[in-house]
Amino acid sequence: MANADPCRDFVKDVKRIIIKVGTAVVTRQDGRLAVGKLGALCEQIKELNILGYEVILVSSGAVGLGRQRLRYRKLIQSSFADLQKPQVELDGKACAAVGQSSLMATYDDLFSQLDVTSAQLLVTDNDFRDQDFRNQLSETVKSLLALKVIPIFNENDAVSTRKAPYEDSSGIFWDNDSLSALLALELKADLLILLSDVDGLYNGPPSDPLSKLIHTYIKEKHQNEITFGDKSRVGRGGMTTKVKASVHAADAGIPVIITSGNAAENLTKILQGQRIGTLFHKDAHKWVPSKEVDVREMAVAARDCSRRLQAVSSEERKQILLNIADALQSREKEIRIENEADVVAAQEAGYEKSLVARLVLKSEKIVGLANNIRIIANMEDPIGRVLKRTELAEGLILEKTSSPLGVLLIIFESRPDALVQIASLAIRSGNGLLLKGGKEANRSNAILHKVITEAIPDTVGSKLIGLVTSRAEIPELLKLDDVIDLVIPRGSNKLVSDIKSSTKIPVLGHADGICHVYVDKSANLEMAKQIVLDAKTDYPSGCNAMETLLVHKDLVEKGWLNSISVNLRSEGVTLYGGPKASSLLNVPLARSLHHEYCSLACTVEIVDDVYAAIDHINRYGSAHTDSIVTEDHEVANVFLRQVDSAAVFHNASTRFSDGARFGLGAEVGISTSRIHARGPVGVDGLLTTRWLLKGNGQVVDGDKKVTYTHRDITT
Repeated sequence: MANADPCRDFVKDVKRIIIKVGTAVVTRQDGRLAVGKLGALCEQIKELNILGYEVILVSSGAVGLGRQRLRYRKLIQSSFADLQKPQVELDGKACAAVGQSSLMATYDDLFSQLDVTSAQLLVTDNDFRDQDFRNQLSETVKSLLALKVIPIFNENDAVSTRKAPYEDSSGIFWDNDSLSALLALELKADLLILLSDVDGLYNGPPSDPLSKLIHTYIKEKHQNEITFGDKSRVGRGGMTTKVKASVHAADAGIPVIITSGNAAENLTKILQGQRIGTLFHKDAHKWVPSKEVDVREMAVAARDCSRRLQAVSSEERKQILLNIADALQSREKEIRIENEADVVAAQEAGYEKSLVARLVLKSEKIVGLANNIRIIANMEDPIGRVLKRTELAEGLILEKTSSPLGVLLIIFESRPDALVQIASLAIRSGNGLLLKGGKEANRSNAILHKVITEAIPDTVGSKLIGLVTSRAEIPELLKLDDVIDLVIPRGSNKLVSDIKSSTKIPVLGHADGICHVYVDKSANLEMAKQIVLDAKTDYPSGCNAMETLLVHKDLVEKGWLNSISVNLRSEGVTLYGGPKASSLLNVPLARSLHHEYCSLACTVEIVDDVYAAIDHINRYGSAHTDSIVTEDHEVANVFLRQVDSAAVFHNASTRFSDGARFGLGAEVGISTSRIHARGPVGVDGLLTTRWLLKGNGQVVDGDKKVTYTHRDITT
């Protein structure tokens, strides 16, 4: 998912990059080289080279690799008696000497396969005490980069003069992290990237589920609140040394990013300005508001408020919704002013007409939203309903009851009315809510969120509903599987697919709304005309609008296909044909039979019978909503039974597939999933179940004293 961070706009000016690769990235758990990861890294570096970036590599791993190889050599040369003796730790300098040649041979081989040349430069801290050396180093690197060669630096541990090169922190640099920071200054780099085995800097040990990834390091804020975990499993440093090196380079004006070397394409994403890893920058303190709201804190607050909401009476929850409905209407003028500003901005930005149409909040729509909230408020209380009551044994009663899911994250595009619908359903079902709307509706979403939360009493708390304003925060929200219980994306196919691939949290929704209307040979043709026109033109951008019209072959001979084509065109609908209909109607061939237009356009195709229609829908549809128009009830029943979609209709427009029209009051979305909820999702789709067992002292004790009855006593 593209999540550009405005704080990382500086990457547009980056030319020279130093990339430091940690030992944990270079090697596997057993100490051997991680050739697969190194190969992927080399491919990324090649791409950067092609794009014109100057890339300098600082690679750790020589000592760890040499140690592994020498241990193996010693093992195969030892007798059984030798192995019984206490093992002496291998000399670190020897390990460095052996490992360095193996490491560079691997880099050379990998880069050679990519038609890239690399060069080895070994340095010690004493080298940098010599100004002539430093000048020559800069000239050599400059020449290599001009030739598109990748310089690979490493500290020459084999000949280091420090007494304890793996512990002694004296000298100009003390490990490859500090070496990379020093080189960034010496070689005038524009960016330093430190690759580790974790996603970045956390405010606690990364293994602790309560630890949070810090996206932008602010010295004044973070230096006293970070708890470091263990150092690297194989290297000398760990996160402590990386932070010190990063702060040093950032203070000197060179931005630094600490991120994972194990994630695919992280280097590319960084240079696209995406919010990857932890950024260190001298101006970071200017970017982050003093009252920055952390997304985890927002989610936890929503959960706490939802528990308070569940604790109040059903009548109090109902009154909250009625107050919100009244507030929407009384503050209509404020809402429309902000909404009109969004609409004008969208038009000036050149957004498609279908998107602008979804954005508009007219007076009648606001009234309709308020009335739908009142319908939801007056529904039977969904929380705590006894769905089943069973007598397990005499005096031991088990109840299955309805219960809120917890905290919902809804990500939606364009439609500010969705915010109102979702909020009202969340309140009625007792759930906490986090909302992220499309940027084109920022002002509309902000005023609607303000109106709604100001109507929530302090006994529950306005933080029941949180509004996420930055797209860059979505990846962090999607990691909160310990707080957020369900994600519902409402928007494009790409949005839904990206969300599903980016989280462990259950996702409810649909990626496409490819709805079909099949007109059978026995259809009432005037009825069919009205249904087809309504399904396509009533609201073309809706996910329940018809995208494909299937017509029985007999209706071609009767002239109805030509007739309905004329009717659709007169309503401004652009027609595309399937393989059979395209030449017959003289219309362009549809680029795909699995296509959602979201506009005044549709595909037309001819089928032999109801079974061919069913096969077409199950193959090319999206399991959303499909309809048959026929007077033959046997044919209708075949269609209703065999079309595998969330909603299947007979003699009705697909536009009826809507929470409000189904009597649900509103909907949080339409689900094509088969687990939990399917079709328009209203209050019931936001509930789960709990088991309540009521006894009078019963114990199991191997079931010796319990006589089970398992009698259904639901009333």
